[in-house]
Amino acid sequence: MPGTLALTGAGGFLGWHVRVLARALGRPAPVLIGRDDMASPERLAGLMNGVDRVVHVAGINRGEPADVADGNVTLARQLCAGLRACTTPPKRVAFANSVQAGNGTPYGDGKAAAAVLLAETTRWFGSQFDDVLLPNLFGEHGRPNYNSVIATFCRVLADGGRPRVDADRELDLLHATDAAALLLGEDAPGTTRRSVRQLAEQLADFADTYRRGEIPALPDRFDVRLFNTYRSHLVPAAVPLPRHADQRGALVEAVKVHGGGGQTFCSSTVPGVTRGQHFHLAKVERFVVVSGEAEIRMRRVLHDDVVTFRVTGGEPALVDMPAMWAHNITNVGAGELTTLFWANDLFDPAHPDTYPEAV
Repeated sequence: MPGTLALTGAGGFLGWHVRVLARALGRPAPVLIGRDDMASPERLAGLMNGVDRVVHVAGINRGEPADVADGNVTLARQLCAGLRACTTPPKRVAFANSVQAGNGTPYGDGKAAAAVLLAETTRWFGSQFDDVLLPNLFGEHGRPNYNSVIATFCRVLADGGRPRVDADRELDLLHATDAAALLLGEDAPGTTRRSVRQLAEQLADFADTYRRGEIPALPDRFDVRLFNTYRSHLVPAAVPLPRHADQRGALVEAVKVHGGGGQTFCSSTVPGVTRGQHFHLAKVERFVVVSGEAEIRMRRVLHDDVVTFRVTGGEPALVDMPAMWAHNITNVGAGELTTLFWANDLFDPAHPDTYPEAV
């Protein structure tokens, strides 16, 4: 089964990012391994038999110290039992380890022990083992007070509060999609270092600017992904735009970008036609209907619920597309639809960051 993938921890934060990236890369849908499967070596072997790659993301990083240490070792031991039961072992096993492995904490020591078990088992049947040491991860749809301090700060800001820094320190940060790339054997950029206080201040600035309908300055790749992480904690919305009218006509300020940059374009769409049907991994994209009537629909990738907005040129509203959400726009009016689109970077046909996905 060339290109096949089996994945543990698919329902978690990093597991979701692995699945979305695999989808964007056009890989077969992963075989999903649940906790019940892990408890049965025979069932586990049936799921992993002959796959090209097993990505082991399932783990425990919060809880009682003994539970954290023992939980990660237990999961590795269960996976090893399933691997040994395979008649055709997977060619490669990638482990989502941590840079904290072996640092003397229950979590670090548990991850280190898990890596030893997996390395010994893969060596026994001749498969490749990728021990991927991951730093602090952040990204869209992380769990506050669990996955990262960034997720916690984003949630506080989304709820109208201000993040509090109790103890400042520097963090080496990697976006979850880049971590997913490493686990899938793809290239990924290195880490970015920021202090906890710097993160709190930058995210607060993002929130203050974005509440006005404006796009904050996004000078580099990290800033774009940090902004998208904040946006993932907001409920998608159609935000009314102030309309300034006099006897000459009307004026609407559709896009205000701090620091400049990006690309703006307009499209016309005949009645009944749908545009879009794709998602982006990182692109920041805004829709504003200038004339006509449209329905905008969006859905988080690998989820079922669809969010729908009815918008018209008579009452302009901005609708921003969340990263990793499939979206489309349909002309539901009787006449031509004119839509203004803005994206934070110039379109590059070689690297469009656009992946087909029906809403």
